[in-house]
Amino acid sequence: MADLLDLSSRVIDSGVADTPVNRVTQELSELRDDLAIVESFSHSVVLDTGDGMVAFDTSAGNTGREVVEQISHWRSQPVTHLMYTHGHVDHVGGSREFAARWNSPVVVGHTNVAHRFDRYEQTNDWNRDINLRQFGGIRADLNLDLITNDDPAGDLAPAASERPWKSFLPQGTLRPTLEVENHHSLKVGDAVIEAHHARGETDDHLWFWLPDTRTIMAGDFLIWNFPNAGNPQKVQRYPGEWAAALRAMGAMQPDLIVPAHGLPITGTERIQRVLNDIASALEYLVSTVVDLMNGGATLDEIIHSVSLPSDTLALPYLRPLYDEPEFVVRNIWRMYGGWWDKAPSRLKPAPDAQLAEVISRMAGGPEALLEEAERAAVANDLRIACHLADIAGWAAPDNPDIHARRAAVYLQRRKSEPSLMAKGIFAAAAKESQTIVDTNSGADTHKD
Repeated sequence: MADLLDLSSRVIDSGVADTPVNRVTQELSELRDDLAIVESFSHSVVLDTGDGMVAFDTSAGNTGREVVEQISHWRSQPVTHLMYTHGHVDHVGGSREFAARWNSPVVVGHTNVAHRFDRYEQTNDWNRDINLRQFGGIRADLNLDLITNDDPAGDLAPAASERPWKSFLPQGTLRPTLEVENHHSLKVGDAVIEAHHARGETDDHLWFWLPDTRTIMAGDFLIWNFPNAGNPQKVQRYPGEWAAALRAMGAMQPDLIVPAHGLPITGTERIQRVLNDIASALEYLVSTVVDLMNGGATLDEIIHSVSLPSDTLALPYLRPLYDEPEFVVRNIWRMYGGWWDKAPSRLKPAPDAQLAEVISRMAGGPEALLEEAERAAVANDLRIACHLADIAGWAAPDNPDIHARRAAVYLQRRKSEPSLMAKGIFAAAAKESQTIVDTNSGADTHKD
């Protein structure tokens, strides 16, 4: 079905995303006679090789069964190979459903995928909590264009008792049986498939080149949002190498590029424009931050001086609706400069609660701090408002009135933010305070 390609061409050529581009329909669309995509979270792209099918990514554990059903209705041949672009759970979690339908497919992935799975098992609860905050209590299978709207689900991050899963990595997720280090070429039926490794969103990412049809399976190197190269809750991202990977893809002169999130793109010139715009944005952030670091700037100075033009961030495939440039700046600092931000007091800081108690006493109490926070919020100075609300909350950890007002500040902050990552963290802050309100309402919280 050419509709997806027509849609992406119209959006890119017009520069206007007047319809969702990150779609989760759970429906299959043909891109060519031998190639189809199931729009899921993430997508699964399936190639008919003439001697079985190859699936690029499997979607998540809770969507894999529907993906497999869609593929089965498209072709009767078995899926003989699974190609992991990387080991994130929304790309590999559905693999158990493929294994249940088609016995023992070959699983191709980077050597670091196994290390990732081991880390997920080691940090299972940590990663569950991260994703609950990151998605702000909003179902992860919703359209990413929609879940960035103001409070679309009308809820906050669920409490621990409401967690919908116990294992972050779905049980039964298949591990790679054919591991790739830097480059690997294999022939499946009539199809030649080249796997290329590059670090970008992850250290275990592969992108796949099909030379006979000049097609690229890009994985998360292309997500129709600003690159997820700064995520504040996850391990190191690699924005410079991400840009280099996009340049390498462009050098192939592809006719079709299929991402794991968002719309497939056709047309060599159109693809080159998209890849160049994304790579240039990342390269600018890396070079500018490094230049400022070399000039002796602090992290605080860099964060508040480095930005991208608004017309760049308005491009349909660069909107900061998931990650955002400010977070990428922090990740560049972390990569080249470590975790210390050059503020001496924050090298070995006092506990937040102890510092908050001193500041609160000097300011006239936590109520005075909250009043100032609320004035700042009315003036739309939400960065200052949140600083003051946090200090008040730390100084009065059990006071329901203080925390009800702190929650209100963070709900206003959430609604003002464009990126899902910021919305999720600020929603979790509001939920944190609301839990204190619910626990302590009616109790005597007066402190001498």
